[in-house]
Amino acid sequence: MKIVGKFLFYAIGWKIVGSIPDNIKKCVIVAAPHTSNWDFYVGRIAYWALGVPVKFLIKKEAFDNPLGGLLVKMGGIPVDRKKSTNLVDQVAALFNHHEILNIVVAPEGTRKLSKNWKKGYYFIALKAKVPMVLGFVDYKNKEGGFGPIIYPSGDYEKDILQIEAFYKTKTARHPENFNLSPQNLNAE
Repeated sequence: MKIVGKFLFYAIGWKIVGSIPDNIKKCVIVAAPHTSNWDFYVGRIAYWALGVPVKFLIKKEAFDNPLGGLLVKMGGIPVDRKKSTNLVDQVAALFNHHEILNIVVAPEGTRKLSKNWKKGYYFIALKAKVPMVLGFVDYKNKEGGFGPIIYPSGDYEKDILQIEAFYKTKTARHPENFNLSPQNLNAE
């Protein structure tokens, strides 16, 4: 799939920036901005091109169709957003059962404008004692890839400042739906 992923990324005119260092075998990949279904496809192709095996959290409704089995084979983990389950504990526990595990989480939790990101990605990384790798798509520059690696300190308010500073430089497919887009930051 690596060759196919590289070809597809080249064919759509995008480039890959950054990587996950070889010494990081387990991490939470923060995926932002997330304003379009295309974000998933661009990200999935990038992971194939880089040879990075990933699992990703996705609403359970996405599995309720004939392609649901394909989502599972691609690494999908269904999330029931209507039930109050202890998802942080469940996902953090997955890290204990794998030698290599990269879990992608879109903290916005929706493609619509969300002023406050969900914090689950952060607490999964903290509880599992794994770093967060800041994954991104940037439609303005036609780039996708990985930015800084952040080890959660336990002080969410401090760490989110570093995370937001990185994502403020990225352009979403639909900037009006990304809370860190300039027009949304200036409106506050």
